[in-house]
Amino acid sequence: MLFMVTQTIPEKIRQRRSQMLVHSCLYYDMDESIIDDHTWQRWADELAELQNEHPEHCKIDFFDKEFQGWDGTSGYHLPLRNPWVRSKSSQILDYHEKNSVQPQPDVIQYTSNLEDFME
Repeated sequence: MLFMVTQTIPEKIRQRRSQMLVHSCLYYDMDESIIDDHTWQRWADELAELQNEHPEHCKIDFFDKEFQGWDGTSGYHLPLRNPWVRSKSSQILDYHEKNSVQPQPDVIQYTSNLEDFME
């Protein structure tokens, strides 16, 4: 059974801001990337659209000033060394590293044909 979770506009803005902060910190300050560029850009564009279309919902006491005029082009200018941002980024990176499936070198790197392993 699939349950749909409906978020309010301020909740979605907070979620996207949090994602921009964390994944920009991982990328720019920690030299890590756990999402692809396309995903980051899709989230960044959605945040820009939400904030432009609903300015009345942008004052949520969560990095309001830092996201004024957000256009989604880069997260480099965000407060990536903020203690909350650093802590959350480290937590997410730790979780990702513990729960990611690591490629097996003998299967992934030494063959380009899956059929080699089918018999």
